[in-house]
Amino acid sequence: MASRSPCAARCPRLPPALGLAGLVLVLVAHRGAQALLCLCSDCNQANATCETDGACIVSITNVNGMQHHVRTCIPKGELIPAGKPFFCLSSEDVRNTYCCYKDYCNKIDLMVPRGHQKSDETPSGWGPVELVAVIAGPVFLVFVIMIIVVSVFHHHQRVYHNRQRLDVEDPSCEMCLSKDKTLQDLVYDLSTSGSGSGLPLFVQRTVARTIVLQEIIGKGRFGEVWRGRWRGGDVAVKIFSSREERSWFREAEIYQTVMLRHENILGFIAADNKDNGTWTQLWLVSDYHEHGSLFDYLNRYTVTIEGMIKLALSAASGLAHLHMEIVGTQGKPGIAHRDLKSKNILVKKNGICAIADLGLAVRHDAVTDTIDIAPNQRVGTKR
Repeated sequence: MASRSPCAARCPRLPPALGLAGLVLVLVAHRGAQALLCLCSDCNQANATCETDGACIVSITNVNGMQHHVRTCIPKGELIPAGKPFFCLSSEDVRNTYCCYKDYCNKIDLMVPRGHQKSDETPSGWGPVELVAVIAGPVFLVFVIMIIVVSVFHHHQRVYHNRQRLDVEDPSCEMCLSKDKTLQDLVYDLSTSGSGSGLPLFVQRTVARTIVLQEIIGKGRFGEVWRGRWRGGDVAVKIFSSREERSWFREAEIYQTVMLRHENILGFIAADNKDNGTWTQLWLVSDYHEHGSLFDYLNRYTVTIEGMIKLALSAASGLAHLHMEIVGTQGKPGIAHRDLKSKNILVKKNGICAIADLGLAVRHDAVTDTIDIAPNQRVGTKR
């Protein structure tokens, strides 16, 4: 007779049905510890659910201006970084997001945050009128500023041109110029009947402001030389920049020395400061000689012996007049040129010379036996 196991005598035997139920409970408990059931709006299952080991998620998105709830499952491996996964954060397209970790916890409906109530609103909350005002305001302000600048510029130009069109034939002014006088007549009358130092200051300014510049004929160390027109005659206009005011003043002062006028010294007409609307120019107006300087004349023409003697004699005559001191009530001091060269001697139409460029000249005062040297200590220029 076979022996029986001790357990068989002590352990009760379970019914088969009860053992099967226990196995099912164990499997269900194992699944519940490993899986999470979530609602899924994009899944193909008939019950619209999905299973995951991560989290359930619900989000509200904007599609073509309409708001849609999206529900799905997120695997555990995609829940990064831990504690605040990217899938659980809102973005530009996803207006609100909620992650949860219980079965079917994503069946709730989310609310759109206050800042995203209207999809067609601008981030600042401005309407079309405010946007137009913000954009058009600065543009309009710049336009107004440009109009003001242009108006001021045209005003200065108009004032400048009005000053140039000074009515020199005003009969109420006794010193104004008569209409039928030419420049040569005026210079001759005033130099022979006056002190020989040139035109009065008022007439100088009248002449200078009615000259029309034609073309530039040369450049020097202090500025440019132009050919101008005044009452049908040509004049030479030496234009100094405002930085060379001392040189302009000195040369004008020397040219207006009493008894300086001589046929072999460049005829001085006027000196004036001109405002062209942008900057100030300093003008020195003198006779115009089309042959230019002696340097250019000798390079351009072949001179005969007679012409050479004529040039040399006239240049020496002009230099002698500069050096000579004239004693009298309106005497002339002796003047040293200090920058005499062929480029500073002009040739007249009749073939005689006229000494020019007296900006570096000095005068000798016989009473005090002194020389009035200008503040500019420069002597001579490059040959």
